[in-house]
Amino acid sequence: MATNGRTVLVLGGGVGGVVAASRLRKQLSADDRVVLVDREPNHLFQSSLLWLLVGQRRAEQIQRPLGRLVEKGVELVTGEITAVDAENRRVTVDDLELQGDAIIIALGADLAPDAIPGLAEAGHNLYGLEGASGFRDALSRFDGGRVAVVTAAPAYKCPAAPYEAAMLVNDQLRRRGDVDFQIDFFAAEPAPMATAGPEVAAAVREMVEGLQIGYHPGHQIESANAASRTLTFASGATAAYDLLLYVPPHRAPAAIREARLTNASGWVSVDPRTLRTEVEGVFAVGDVTSIPIPSGKSLPKSGVFAHAQAEVVAHNLAAEWAGRRPDREFDGTGACFIETGSGRAGYGAGDFYAEPAPNMKLRSPSRLWHLGKVLFEKYWFWKWFRR
Repeated sequence: MATNGRTVLVLGGGVGGVVAASRLRKQLSADDRVVLVDREPNHLFQSSLLWLLVGQRRAEQIQRPLGRLVEKGVELVTGEITAVDAENRRVTVDDLELQGDAIIIALGADLAPDAIPGLAEAGHNLYGLEGASGFRDALSRFDGGRVAVVTAAPAYKCPAAPYEAAMLVNDQLRRRGDVDFQIDFFAAEPAPMATAGPEVAAAVREMVEGLQIGYHPGHQIESANAASRTLTFASGATAAYDLLLYVPPHRAPAAIREARLTNASGWVSVDPRTLRTEVEGVFAVGDVTSIPIPSGKSLPKSGVFAHAQAEVVAHNLAAEWAGRRPDREFDGTGACFIETGSGRAGYGAGDFYAEPAPNMKLRSPSRLWHLGKVLFEKYWFWKWFRR
């Protein structure tokens, strides 16, 4: 439907995309269009995959139809983004061409298990609905042996998640009490959540090893063999497993790479405060971005940052289109819960833009923080998807 207003194209229906589209629809003129594009019809709240993994959630409980946003005035296009012409703010979705006045890229990170020979066939992908569901089913049939948790690259989204997964699986198997098992965590990274600083890294490692989970940092997986149930690492070391859960390598979506929007890091470069790209009228938020921080590392890829960045971009774009000064900035603060099992969770929060290094505080696991994570899941669905 033609209007006299302008159009913003929001690419991606994850955390950043949902927040950006919802906020813009409220803040823009009624004549302006907000078009949300995603390949899937449903929004998946990825934080809850951890609970799905151990049978504490069903798949339908951690998803909501993106069509709920249509009821609030957002236009929805479901399909594969095959091309992005950033300079002309044009996006191709399957055979449909969309024209915008601004683009917000919130496509997240594509998962690339195929980058490690044999990995996809050998185990279950923690960061996918199918993988988490498959692991849950395999765990229910598990009759003992070695469980391996592997991170296939040193950097990945939600840095706490695989550590939480190991601890939750440990709790689940101990509760069963009918199997002999050993969990080993093979990490490509040198320490848990190292971007948050050495104190946080040491505390998370203590949580994991305190549960008798074997922790093996600096183990870069080179290949996996489903037939022999063997992992081979770049050092030449090998490890046997009976059940494998992995975090695959990540990469920017193909359409974004082909649009030459990525830098040497392989991700989209943005202004760390405003999330503007080098292309006028094009913004990027969340996991698809690479943002250097004062410590020399990069801002972790996490939903909490995607949320905050989307709020900034939506506010500033609406202000700009209304003729006001765009005055919001992303400040680099964030927080996350760290599930440890037995109905407990830790809680970390702080400032990643602090100099010379992130200023983080990690609170000890308790039932209070676990309850906080449960309540946040409920709040998220109520806030963005209620009718």
